Amino acid sequence: MPWRSKGLMFKITTATAALIACMFLVFNIAVLASDVSKLEDPAPQPTIIYDQNGKIASTIAASDIKGVGLDEIPKNVIHAVIATEDQRFYKHHGINYVGIARAFIENVKSGEVVAGGSTITQQLAKNVFLTQDRTYTRKLKELVLTKKIERTYSKDEIIVRYLNQIYFGEGAWGIERAAETYFGKNAKDLTLSESAILAGLIKAPSVLSPVKNFEKSMERRNVVLSLMQKEGYITQSEVNQAKAQKIVLKSKKATDDYDGKYPHYVDHIIEEASEKYGLNANEILAGGYSIYTELNPTMQEATEKTYANNRLFPNSPSDQLVQSSAVFVNPSTGGIQALIGGRGEHTFRQFNRATQLKRQPGSSMKPLAVYTPALENGYDIFDELQDRPLNISGYTPLNYDKRFRGEVSMYQAVIESYNVPAVWLLQKIGLEKGLDSVRSFGIPLEKEDETPAIALGGMHEGTSPLKMAQAFAAFANNGVMVEAHAIKEIKNADGETIGKWKKKSKRIMDAVTAQKITYMLKGVVQEGTGRKAAISGRDIAGKTGTTQLPIQGLDGAKDHWFVGYTPEIAGAVWLGYDKTDASHYLSSSSGSTSAVIFKEIISKSQSVLPDKTFDLSLLGSKYKKKNQSVQVEQEEKQETEKQETEDKAQEQKEKQQEKEEQKQEKEQEKEQTKQEKEQEKEQTKQEKENEKQNEEQKQDSGTQQGNNGNSNTTGNTGNTTGNTSNTTGNTGNTTGNTGNTTGNTGKPTQEQQPQTQEKQQNQESTQSQATQ
Repeated sequence: MPWRSKGLMFKITTATAALIACMFLVFNIAVLASDVSKLEDPAPQPTIIYDQNGKIASTIAASDIKGVGLDEIPKNVIHAVIATEDQRFYKHHGINYVGIARAFIENVKSGEVVAGGSTITQQLAKNVFLTQDRTYTRKLKELVLTKKIERTYSKDEIIVRYLNQIYFGEGAWGIERAAETYFGKNAKDLTLSESAILAGLIKAPSVLSPVKNFEKSMERRNVVLSLMQKEGYITQSEVNQAKAQKIVLKSKKATDDYDGKYPHYVDHIIEEASEKYGLNANEILAGGYSIYTELNPTMQEATEKTYANNRLFPNSPSDQLVQSSAVFVNPSTGGIQALIGGRGEHTFRQFNRATQLKRQPGSSMKPLAVYTPALENGYDIFDELQDRPLNISGYTPLNYDKRFRGEVSMYQAVIESYNVPAVWLLQKIGLEKGLDSVRSFGIPLEKEDETPAIALGGMHEGTSPLKMAQAFAAFANNGVMVEAHAIKEIKNADGETIGKWKKKSKRIMDAVTAQKITYMLKGVVQEGTGRKAAISGRDIAGKTGTTQLPIQGLDGAKDHWFVGYTPEIAGAVWLGYDKTDASHYLSSSSGSTSAVIFKEIISKSQSVLPDKTFDLSLLGSKYKKKNQSVQVEQEEKQETEKQETEDKAQEQKEKQQEKEEQKQEKEQEKEQTKQEKEQEKEQTKQEKENEKQNEEQKQDSGTQQGNNGNSNTTGNTGNTTGNTSNTTGNTGNTTGNTGNTTGNTGKPTQEQQPQTQEKQQNQESTQSQATQ
């Protein structure tokens, strides 16, 4: 009946109204009962970080907030933030019902809470009082606190508190610290362009930081300026002027918020707490949490000491530091034991190259993309692989030395890191199997990665050291990969557990395959490209990786990798420049850089690493015998190479000696020739002097003969007895003690011509006396 229907509708309407009234009353009571006085004091409660032994490792807090008043914040900053984060801020009472309705529709479509439609007031309530859980209960609490804030504070007071609490990246909390950190000035002096840059950071401070990603930051700034124009805060002319302004980054370092050790590890804890447990940086730094981790303090300290030793790294030009990162995980638990995200001074939540970096892994990808699936599909360690020129639709891989060896064993191809056999083998088993293997190791691939170059680590974007360490840990864990993690448990200030690690593992390969890979990678360290990672008396397996320098005409590398493991720990070391160009690239090999760093960290950590050997019991004696044969061949090869080297050295030495002898002979000949010339010169000089003297004596003799011509004795016979000399003419011949002169002839006989100079002088003297 109609009246009954009307009565039922009245009752339903009345009940609904009463329910709504009750809900409204309960809601308002909850609002009245809420305490938001915490907004008066920005000083947060510190969060305590515990290591794997339950000891305090670090204490962190956002204690460096520097609050400023409304009169010290430019209108452009406020307008930029409102235009970007909450366009209806001055029109609503804390809740944007249109935004909530839109978010509700998105959540219903997805089947879970994925969108929030939060206003600035809601964000303030969430950041200061709540967690980041995407649940309806948390959302209800947020609405209650939002209403309380709106009823307690004016809009200007809310926006000021919001700007003083928010995180802007690079360790800067609040608008004043952000202005100092990025532009070296106070907030009140910010320009329109600078204000837009800072407003744009709120969405993703690490990714959009102008210090790290200037171009992305400028793109985001332009979006903010467009939103400001759309909301009527600025004109197109002001937009153009702001875009044209030259941005000068002074990058004043914000105070590091860590009151303790291991800042790189703590950076990752904040990231992991956000990604896996829904907490944001504000909550972690101000929430008074206790976070229990997998941190191994001995290994972390060993890693940090290694990275403080600049002698282990290539020399850097003054304008850019050679960067590097390292991460180590426990193969059986997946716990991250140690981590360092870069070299140089640390800044709060800086770019973490151990977890956030994505680079091509080079040959360290071969065990994942080629050799694991090959072993799983029937190939074996000592099977012969082809090493001949290969052309796959224009792709022509080469070995590092640009030589081909015809055929090599898989073992030899692995330890010497030959490229061509790896690509050939991938083609034999099928590209898809290689791609599936890489994905099973937890390494995401893009469409551009689905090429034969994946065998050599050729990727469009790349992967991180953490992903590589996690993947190689499966070999050390007999084929089972455990998800890497740093956090074991999180408790709030009241001691309640709000997050706990649940082990996630999967089998990637059977245990036999894992041991075969370990067998080969152990060979890499013992006798292959990773020899510099070897530690006497300790089992280490691993793979080097080098990526090509993408600049023609230069011989060098972009990235160096070493990914290795012991029975107890697996780790990855990456080395390279943040920005690679013709002036910034690596000239050495990965075996001499990243492998050395890996060795240094393991060496310094030996006190907490049991001295175990790899379990290769599933391989049997066949591989031991084969390995002995290979080792003999390798030793013979090394001995031959050693002998050749010694022979070459001896030959070189002999050639050098021969050259020295020839040089000495030439010098002696030269000296002898010089002496002979000097003697000849001296003799010539003496002869000239003698000739001169003879000439002078002849002249004197002629003069005397002219004066005494009438006194000469004439006769045919002259006899002299005793010491008497008889002279006839100009010639005197002496026999015994008697001198006979015959006729007037003055010429000597032929036998008399070769007389010595002294005899000639005596004759001349005698002749002169006779004439006289």
